Amino acid sequence: MAFTELKHPLIIDKLSRMRKKETSSKDFRENLNEIAQLMVYEIFRDLELEAIEIETPMTKTVGYTIDKPIVLVPILRAGIGMLDGIQKLIPTARIAHIGLYRDEETLEIHQYFAKKTESIDESYVIIVDPMLATGGSANKAIDIVKSWGVKNIKFVCLVAVEPGISNVLEKHPDVEIYAASKDEKLSDKGYIIPGLGDAGDRIFGTK
Repeated sequence: MAFTELKHPLIIDKLSRMRKKETSSKDFRENLNEIAQLMVYEIFRDLELEAIEIETPMTKTVGYTIDKPIVLVPILRAGIGMLDGIQKLIPTARIAHIGLYRDEETLEIHQYFAKKTESIDESYVIIVDPMLATGGSANKAIDIVKSWGVKNIKFVCLVAVEPGISNVLEKHPDVEIYAASKDEKLSDKGYIIPGLGDAGDRIFGTK
């Protein structure tokens, strides 16, 4: 459908903190979760609601509830770092998981784990991963989610870059992509510039 860069002053400030190489894993995780929370607030502006009858302390009235379940699908491992912030706004969200790895020689993306939730085909699904670089992992994850019968999919990342954006939109034009920043380019080794470094290592304090 489209690519959207969510340029909000709070998001830009927090992302700048995350980019600094001296930022600790603790501060990196906290800012990542806060950005994810701010992003999902904007992303779900178009959610459809269902009218329900409720009773206030004063009278009966009409209230509204989200008409379908919401499922979050982190791409392991780095995608896990975005869950807490989103769940603070949507505590009823269910969690599915997709584990992918890249062959170092062929650069092909392989699946090592996939676990869906109950009735995921009837849900709003958000795939989360901090980085959208070449688009290989994103496309593979979307393929898997679509194989579960899901029709309403959004891909949410922190930092995105060409050619990843174009690769995903070309293969999955029905999926909306949201990013906190569209960065400049990919390095020869496939890292986003200026980027964040390895998001998984910075989230979990590994090397």
